[in-house]
Amino acid sequence: MESPTRPVNAAQPGSGPKASGQRGLTPRKLLPALLVLLALCAWMARGHINFSWRSLLHQLRSVSLPLILLAFACTYFGYWLRAWRWRVLLSPLHKTSAKEMFATQLIGFTIVGLFGRFADLGRPYLIARRLKTPVAMQLAVYSIERAFDLASAAMIFSITLALAPRNMPHHEAFARAGAVSLAATLFLAVFAISLRLAGRHVASLARRALRPVSESLAHTASERILEFSHGLRIVSTLSEFFAALTISLFMWLIIAVMYLCAAHSFRATPELAGLSFAATMLLLATSLGGSLLQLPILGWFTQIAVLAAALRGFFNVPLETATACGAVILAVANLAVIPAGLLAAQMQGISLSEARQSAEIPGPE
Repeated sequence: MESPTRPVNAAQPGSGPKASGQRGLTPRKLLPALLVLLALCAWMARGHINFSWRSLLHQLRSVSLPLILLAFACTYFGYWLRAWRWRVLLSPLHKTSAKEMFATQLIGFTIVGLFGRFADLGRPYLIARRLKTPVAMQLAVYSIERAFDLASAAMIFSITLALAPRNMPHHEAFARAGAVSLAATLFLAVFAISLRLAGRHVASLARRALRPVSESLAHTASERILEFSHGLRIVSTLSEFFAALTISLFMWLIIAVMYLCAAHSFRATPELAGLSFAATMLLLATSLGGSLLQLPILGWFTQIAVLAAALRGFFNVPLETATACGAVILAVANLAVIPAGLLAAQMQGISLSEARQSAEIPGPE
């Protein structure tokens, strides 16, 4: 944590032939091939799917504007809560404010919306640059932030599905999924506590267990466990832990409300207008799974397809309406931040492409 790091400069990390040579297959290089593959799949499926573009446009025009605006407000409030949580997690190492973190969160998620999930590490680099702190410090905060995200979302998801109403479609399957998710959440909590108390021992065990499979894999796993263990040590007091957990739970509830508002905005479709909170959590979990490997631009369409498939498969929503709802959720959850993020980047003199390149370069040792 205290090891020296190079100065944080958005223009520096992506420059130079050596850096670009180490990058290998980037999302930009893969994008043309994936676009061709997507077009080929669409051409092959053209005769098997009965889809009306006119009906899709009609569904998009008939949504409830007040509910859409409320969903947008939930999205931006969620980013404010992220900024507040980052301030809490960073407070033992560096004092800042949620207001100072808010603009950087907007810029960071704008980079993700434009360049894909691979650019998510742009946020800690941008924060390190703004606060003039070591990148390693912000990467540690990022790792613990991801842990709180995973734990909070899993807790809400598992409890909601385990207590889902019996008249919900596929109730038994959802209840089992909730119970399994709750058990997995408890396991992750025990694992995190073990890392917090004995990170070096767990890393050594992982290295010995994986060494027969692959020496490089064993080394990488051990290093990642140690990094995560160091990140967990940022939360040094119970008050900081419960503050971060409370903010995380509230933030994910707000995100779930945003999904609920987006679905309920389709008032002309009973399956969406009456969607329950438990069903919304299932939709949220599906969306998160579909965004794990979100690619630039292409990921927008795959995200819509994943959401449409979930709505149609689980709740029998007509295909055009499910696609329209998926597009609205994508716009509210992933793309709504872009205008504010571009404005914040302009005001702070930040190049989004340079910030994306900095996220692709591994942090200092």
